[in-house]
Amino acid sequence: MSNVDNSLGGGILPNSIILLFLSVLVLVLKTLKTLKTPINPKGCRRLGLPPGQSNLHDEFDSKYSQGQPSDQDDHGRPSWRVKALFSYPLKSCGAVELQVSNVVQTGLEFDRQFVFAEYNNDEWNIRTLRNAGFNRLALIHPEIWVPDPSASDYDADLPEVKSQGVLLISYPRMPPAGWKGLPIKVGMALKLLKSQQTFQAPLLPPADSKFPLVAVKIWKDKPLAYDYGRLLPASLHAYLGSDPSKSTLTLFRASAPHSRQIFRNAPRKADLGFQPNTAFADAYPIHLLSISSHRDVAARCAYAIPRLSIRRFRANIIVQGPSAFEEDYWKRVAIGGTEIHASCRTVRCRLPNVDPLSGDRHKAEPDRTLKSYRRIDDGDRTNACLGMQLVPAKEEFVLRVGDSVEVLETGEHQYIKMLAPGEKVEGSVDKFHKSNQLLKRDILTMQKPGKLQASMLPILGKDPALEGGLLSWISR
Repeated sequence: MSNVDNSLGGGILPNSIILLFLSVLVLVLKTLKTLKTPINPKGCRRLGLPPGQSNLHDEFDSKYSQGQPSDQDDHGRPSWRVKALFSYPLKSCGAVELQVSNVVQTGLEFDRQFVFAEYNNDEWNIRTLRNAGFNRLALIHPEIWVPDPSASDYDADLPEVKSQGVLLISYPRMPPAGWKGLPIKVGMALKLLKSQQTFQAPLLPPADSKFPLVAVKIWKDKPLAYDYGRLLPASLHAYLGSDPSKSTLTLFRASAPHSRQIFRNAPRKADLGFQPNTAFADAYPIHLLSISSHRDVAARCAYAIPRLSIRRFRANIIVQGPSAFEEDYWKRVAIGGTEIHASCRTVRCRLPNVDPLSGDRHKAEPDRTLKSYRRIDDGDRTNACLGMQLVPAKEEFVLRVGDSVEVLETGEHQYIKMLAPGEKVEGSVDKFHKSNQLLKRDILTMQKPGKLQASMLPILGKDPALEGGLLSWISR
């Protein structure tokens, strides 16, 4: 009996384990061969700071809780200056931190030029971290790669060069459930397989490409944009919980000729020489946030989130120097010598409740803390404000970390809500839509275009200064 036990314990069982291990290893190796290894775009270089480097490395330092005089010298640098720059090429996804950035009409170059959208109610609707079920967008990380003639593999005929660069999009690898996912899990555990998957999208559709222009709804607007849906891999659909066979998820790239013009709170073409516009940003080209203001908010909700990162608020420009909330009354500033209009305060939604590092959504903070003391704008007493929305006075210039910040003009602000026809609350059409349409008709029968009386504007809850924007609203 003992001989049989020794035979089973010392020979057959170990051999079975070895055979199982070898079988799994063979399966892993076969699986790895079928999975594409990420390759950097040919003939291009990556924009942004090196991985692991950030100008926000000390964002939790207590020194940022206090402001400094604007004329004070800080070791040879202006005390009021740009601390960090961020672009968000794919809306609601990871940021690209920059040391320097070109600025174009729509904001920082490449910012919010791409967006995911979902098809429902017979139209494409953008999807962001605000939408239930899309928390995972936070863990999708885009990289901007632009042509580099000095690269050893550069060739003017490369697809990556013809498209003026590519967006390299990374997202967590999601192994299938059960035995099908075992080889991938083992490969990831053994570091034979990266935990991230990637795919590429052209920064601009090449002339010979066939990406259709399709309407996509963002707030009240429905601009035409390039539908990149055919580029989405099945693994990304799986990551976002979409069924690729139903074609209900796509990726849009903004089309410059169809950018969204801005009227409310914004300077006019008569003043700037051009009408401000944006791509897939919510409303304005550039979002500015003061680190001192953020530190004040973070201290108040530390009971729930001990280290509330300023990254949650997804600003393009982080400035240091001013005291907390001093920016609330800025009307015009010069950053690096370039004049920029501060059009309005940033009215906050609950998006900052999502942690950009984990994708987890806090049930209350920082939204609850903000609303407890930052509902300061008469234009919207329901929501809190933090940060400023900017419109540059120039169509093109360059921003750099370290640029000086100078206040040129201060004054009061009153936010004007982003209402579509029939809306009383942003993003929610009410039951009086038909009444509003009739009101439009009555106004048009009484008033000639260009002669809209100021007395008519209060009927619609509009500021007389927004005649151009209202006429645009009526004409829809």
